[in-house]
Order: sequence, then C-alpha cells, then structure tokens
Amino acid sequence: MLHEIDGGIEWHGGHQVVRVEPWGADSVRVRAGLHRLRWDIPGALSEHPGTEGRIGVEGGTARLANGGITAEVGEDGMLRFLRTSSREELLAEQRAHFWWPGPRAYTSTGNGYYRIEQRFAAYEGERVFGLGQHTHGLFDQKGAVVDLVQRNAEVSVPFLVSSRGYGLLWNSPAVGRVELAGNGTRWVSDSARQIDYWITAGPDPASVMASYADATGHAPMLPEWASGFWQCRLRYRTQEELMEVAREHRRRGLPLSVIVADFFHWTHLGDWRFDPLEWPDPEGMVHELREMGTELMVSVWPSVSPLSENFAEMQRRGLLIATEQGPPVHADWADKGVEGKVQVSFYDATDPQARAFVWDKVRRNYYDLGIRLWWLDACEPEIKPGHQHNLHYSAGPGDEVANIYPAEHARAFYEGMRASGESEVVTLCRSAWAGSQRYGAALWSGDIPATFASLRTQIRAGLNVAMSGIPWWTTDIGGFHGGDQESPEYRELLVRWFQYGVFCPLLRLHGFREPFVDRLDPQMTGGPNEVWSYGEEVYERLRDLLFLRERLRPYVMEQMRAAHETGMPPMRPLFVDFPADERAWDVGDSFMFGPDLLVAPVAEYGAREREVYLPETTRWRDPHSGDVLSGGGAVLLPAPLERAPVLVREGASVPVAG
Repeated sequence: MLHEIDGGIEWHGGHQVVRVEPWGADSVRVRAGLHRLRWDIPGALSEHPGTEGRIGVEGGTARLANGGITAEVGEDGMLRFLRTSSREELLAEQRAHFWWPGPRAYTSTGNGYYRIEQRFAAYEGERVFGLGQHTHGLFDQKGAVVDLVQRNAEVSVPFLVSSRGYGLLWNSPAVGRVELAGNGTRWVSDSARQIDYWITAGPDPASVMASYADATGHAPMLPEWASGFWQCRLRYRTQEELMEVAREHRRRGLPLSVIVADFFHWTHLGDWRFDPLEWPDPEGMVHELREMGTELMVSVWPSVSPLSENFAEMQRRGLLIATEQGPPVHADWADKGVEGKVQVSFYDATDPQARAFVWDKVRRNYYDLGIRLWWLDACEPEIKPGHQHNLHYSAGPGDEVANIYPAEHARAFYEGMRASGESEVVTLCRSAWAGSQRYGAALWSGDIPATFASLRTQIRAGLNVAMSGIPWWTTDIGGFHGGDQESPEYRELLVRWFQYGVFCPLLRLHGFREPFVDRLDPQMTGGPNEVWSYGEEVYERLRDLLFLRERLRPYVMEQMRAAHETGMPPMRPLFVDFPADERAWDVGDSFMFGPDLLVAPVAEYGAREREVYLPETTRWRDPHSGDVLSGGGAVLLPAPLERAPVLVREGASVPVAG
C-alpha cells in the first residue's frame, strides 16, 4: 500500500515499512524496517533540511522528484532512483530471489534486532570510489568486499561515489560489510533494527560531493598555521628532548608549524595530564614554542587504565563503555610504572556526560596551559579482540552503533573547544566515520608499513578518503612500522614519500624508526626521525621540500577555503576535475591538488622517470623545464631523485619551482 506522508512517500507491505522523503538538494533519504520506523538510532545526516519534493502517483507507482533525482516506489515496494532530467536509471533495488528474500531481508538475531541486507542491481562499467580508507590498495572498489568496521588503518566511512552520477551514504553505524559484486551490490548490517540510507544525484562528482557536505556537515576552515610542517616521532620522552628538536629547527632556519608530544607523556592512561617528572613546565614549553611560530599537539587516548586517578569515578558514574557480560575491560596495554600490560577500558564517547567529563580533564590539564591541538590516537576504539558484540554504548549495542565512535570522540573536543571560545579546531584522528569532518577531524592513515608498496597503497587510499567527504588527510611520511636510517632503499623511500606528502592536505613526518632506542623498552621508543636524521644528502632534499611547502601555503589555504565552503577536497582524483574524460576515471596513481596542480608521485624504488596521464582538453607546464604539454594521452616525464613530476595548468601561477 502506497500513500503520501509528511511530504514523502510511505509503503506498507506485510510487516515492512518503507519511507522515502526529500533530504537536501537533489537528494532523498530512505528508511525501512519491520512494523515501524525508529527515530532513536544515531546517524550522520544533519537535521531535516525542510526540502520539498514533487509527488505523483501513476499506474500503481509513486514518484518523488527532488531536483536532479527522482525516486520511484512500485506497488510491490521496489525502489528505483532516476535522473530527473533524462529518466535514466541511476540505481535500483534488486531481489535476491523471485520468491524470497526480496531486496531487503531481515533475519532475527534476537530481541528485535536483525541481520539486515539491502540489495541493489549491478551495472556494467560502473566504477565506485570512497568508502573511507583501506589497505587493499584498490582505487576503483567495484568488485571488492569492504568491511564496515573500524580498525587501525581501516577506516569505515560508508559513503560511495559512483561513475553513474550518484552518491550513496549507508546512514548506519552498524558493523557489517558492503559487497560490490558483479551480480549486484549488497549492504549488510550484522545486527541492527532498520535500514537507513541517503542518495544524491549530480551532473558531476563535484556536485555529488557538495551535496554530501551539505547533508553531513562542512569541514571548518583549516587554521593557517596547520598548513605547514608537522614534526613527530615515536616518541619524545621528555620536555627537553622535544624542545631540543624544536630549537634545532630554529637554529637551522627550518619551518615548523606543529610538534607532537606523543603517548606516555602522561602519568597513567586516562589521567590526561603531563608526567611532571618528564615534563616539568608544559606551560613554559607551550609559550616558547609559540614564540617560534610552533604549536604543540598532545596525544590524547580514549583508554583508561585501572591505575588512573579517574578510573574509579568514571566506572561509578557509568562513563566507560559497558559490556554485556563481564567487567568493562576492552583491551590490554602497557602503562607507566608497571611491568607487562594492564587491562584498560575505553570511555563511552557516545555518552554526552562522558564526553563532557573527558573534555573537563583535558581542559584543566592541557587547554589551560595553552594547548589547542589534539591527537586522538587509538580512536577506533582499539579494542582487543576487535569485535563489538559484547559491548554496549550509551547510543546502543556495539554491533548496531560502534562505527560512530571516532566521530563522537572528535565531537567531544570540537564541542569542548567551541564552548571554551575557540573558533579553530583541529583533531588528528586514526579513525573516522561519516560526518567526522564537521568536527574538525583530520584523518591519518594509521600504523602502516615503511615500504614502497605501502606508499603506492597510500596514494589510492588518500584519493578514496577525499571521495568520502573528509578533506583533511595525511600519512606518516616514510611509513610507521620500521625504516632503517642506514638503508639506501629506505632513504630513497623517505625522499619519495616526502615529495608526495608536500602535496597532501597536511604535511606530517612520523614513524617508529630503527634502530630503536631500547628494544626491551616497554614504553616503545623509536630512533631519531628528524629531517636531518638520514644523512646530509637526504637532509638537503627534505629541506628543499619544506620550503616548497612554505611557498605553496597560500595556494593550500585557497583549497582549504574551497573545502570549507563547497566540500571540494584539496587532493582529489583526476575525474573530479575532468569527469568527461573517460580515461581519467582509471587513474589512481596521480591526482589533482587544487585545480591547477597535477601531482604524479614516484612510488618505485630506483625509478627516475614515470608515465603520467594528462587529461583531455588541457595543457600543462613543467615548472622546471618550462615545457608545455598537451593533454589527451600519457607522457613519460623525468623523475630525478630530487623531485617527482608536478605539472601546473597552463595559465596558472603556482610557485612549484624555487
């Protein structure tokens, strides 16, 4: 049975309820469930924008047209989504079987929860991008099975952009997967109560991205100081050790925007304060750094040790993630002053009271000392073992809501900073979910290997992050795990990775370098990881790249303004700027940085040239040779160790060459 309701369409058949309603320009939201629809399940969409669509019924089919998209609901409850202007099918539901199940299946997991499946048709030649950040190394993700779960270096943002001209947000934080198979697409939630997704249509990917930003929130304007160089290593053990690095940057005349106090600067996990034995004057440290033009970033973990001064109160007040069975213990981790590991808990970031409690501690112990920049490490959260079915959050059971955790953790700091009168908010996060960008969350690619293969994977991962609506992204330059300072191959990798990092939204050097200071150290201290740590030849190249980034910063900030206002990511695949060029949709090893730079990283050891595809109807200038190259095909460009190919669009003025 079909009928109009609240400006939308609702269908009832058997026990199923399906509601379709306009939700922003050129977009509709679909919710489906058994018996009734719920309004208490968290998601990424902003409040209803009040959009009005045109509704009509003809021959047993109801249609809702909202700008560029039209949703059709048949009398059997089957949905199709069309481009309004041409009636071209963008996406349609598909039955699993002519008898049962249909396009939507609900298999009971008990107590009103279901294993949910939503099926759509597959289309020949369709390409799919986005879905967060993954280590599978794929650019086009059609054909892949992608887990919808948060893990270190595996970030679930369930938004995809299709080459067919639509974007789809699976607006459910439930653990599950999406299967992008050749015979159909299937979204699966392991245990949830209803289906909720949002679909938008646009003439090009930029329009789709703009609608997504409108629906889930725009990133704030990146502070100008954040566009420079961020220095980090695992880890600076004391205030003096960190300050000596900052002072050395100043002595050498090197730019330094951010330096990081990493983990174990605290007394115990969950104390959220400096250890006074190792960091005796953090307020003075912040003051001296700021005089140098450098901000201090501190690592803040969501885990709480039973040794923490806050543990008992948080447990008493119910501010830790609950467990269905057993005590609220979620992982084991090293803590200061203890041999071996302790059983730690995570605070419940989906609970407003818990978010307020953590921010209050952070405010007293860091913010009041002048610190304004937060590294939200291990924010998946990093539970062990990595499953959610025994956890219960304030927002609901773990299987149904867990993926929203990193966004809610970033929200705690965003709301705390704004309540403290701050307008500039940046958090560096190891995980994210749909809408994280609206809380000033910058994502980095996690604890990745220090190899050329890993660098190749990062290039594709970063482009898919961009297509997931998160404009602020970075990597550990040089990789995280390993990196021998004496290895010629690693030194070359570091240079090539730095050449890539200069053209990422954020530029950040980090890693767990060899040789380790003490391999038996339970506090995990890596070797030196400063730009001068790898020999004079490497230092000279990295120094030049630091000053290249300085020259680019006005251009970077222009792109950050566009990201804030329109949702256009600064780093993006070629097809975003050149959607009519069919070959551009296949290029995953080079990218646009803003509208005027085409960047082609070198990710093969020993390579001194590389092939670069130039989009159709364009002309490009090599800033080093002055040569002008015409688009529409691939060219072989020199790639000496001192630089990777970067081309400037003809007529643009971007200071790539010194």
